[in-house]
Amino acid sequence: MSFQQGLSGLNSSAKALDTIGNNIANANTVGFKSSTTQFADVFAASLNGSGASPIGLGTKISSVLQQFAQGNISNTNNPLDIAINGGGFFQMDDGLGGTLYSRNGQFQLNKDGFIVNAEGLQLKGIMAVNGVVASGSPNTPLRLFNPTQSLTGSPQATGTSTGATGVQANLNLDSRVAVPATTPFNYADPTSYNQSTAVTIYDSLGNPHTQSTYFVKTATNAWDVYSTVTNPAGASPTFSNLGATGSLTFNTAGQITSAPLAVSITPAQLGYAGAVAPMAFNLSFAGSTQFGSPFAVNTLLQDGFAAGSLVGFKVGSDGTVLGNYTNGQTQVIGQAVLAAFRNPQGLQPLGNGVWAQTPETGTAVLGTPGSSGQFGVFQSGAVEDANIDLTAELVNMITQQRVYQANAQSIKTMDSILQTLVNLR
Repeated sequence: MSFQQGLSGLNSSAKALDTIGNNIANANTVGFKSSTTQFADVFAASLNGSGASPIGLGTKISSVLQQFAQGNISNTNNPLDIAINGGGFFQMDDGLGGTLYSRNGQFQLNKDGFIVNAEGLQLKGIMAVNGVVASGSPNTPLRLFNPTQSLTGSPQATGTSTGATGVQANLNLDSRVAVPATTPFNYADPTSYNQSTAVTIYDSLGNPHTQSTYFVKTATNAWDVYSTVTNPAGASPTFSNLGATGSLTFNTAGQITSAPLAVSITPAQLGYAGAVAPMAFNLSFAGSTQFGSPFAVNTLLQDGFAAGSLVGFKVGSDGTVLGNYTNGQTQVIGQAVLAAFRNPQGLQPLGNGVWAQTPETGTAVLGTPGSSGQFGVFQSGAVEDANIDLTAELVNMITQQRVYQANAQSIKTMDSILQTLVNLR
């Protein structure tokens, strides 16, 4: 008579209770993935061994599988907290040149400007160069700022953006007005021009200047354009008259027919002779009209901006990390990249919410969030809760408890039978 079956049942049930207890203990652990215990029966002989109905030797634990089902997403007040809605894992630098994987998106900034988790592991991704993320570049720890360098973003002079859009104005010039009686044009005499508008432009050092534009009707469907520019306090001179900038023409339907005007401003006219770069940009009136209605400015835009200090960060759904500056500008700093595995159950849990790659997982496939079905999207200011169903875990606990009691009872019964045999006289 053998106690093996009952003993194997006790051991297996105890390990299953350990798994359930670990699931319940981590019900509030962000990014935790539950595990299930799988059992297998045990036989002393192969299928072609002796006996037509061999009796097994009990049970054993065949494996403890992790379940990577999606957990609920909860909002937080930390903009660097990130939840993955879908598949994939964060890549974390282990500090030794290797990579660990996690679903815990509770991140913060350390003193060196890196995005780290509670254990100090750094989030990996692709750093941007001049605001551009080059696809396929090596994954490195994402660094939002370098404390040894200035946090002030460089200014951009008007007309020096990627598209060199300069100043864009969309307005309506009143076709009913007459040619001004006062000539020549004088910005200080309102009777020498019909309408005017103004926009703030920026030089190469980010100094703001107010460029005023004046419109003088010269004939039917024809207008001359003049400009002036003011200088910041302390600059010399304090006001510059740029004079004639160009002409605008319209057809009989009131639609503009002239090309964009070119504006050139010298450093002396800006009040910073030898201190700033000359300015040259287009003054576009595309879409402007000349109708029999009052003068109106519909749009007045320009592509320059002053210097700004870094004040905050934002993470997009595609993993793009944007820096926010005091001048209202944003710049791409980097992009977090996810990893996916053909067999995520093969990942080796290391504790602290991270896993290590093993031969059973296959090679990690990298991709940006949302780029395909195997990569989920990011939700900033949120975390993924543990995928634990407490009700199901408590029911499983009751079931395993009863199984444990039944195996204990089988051992007790075997002991009673053995005692009876020993006591035979």
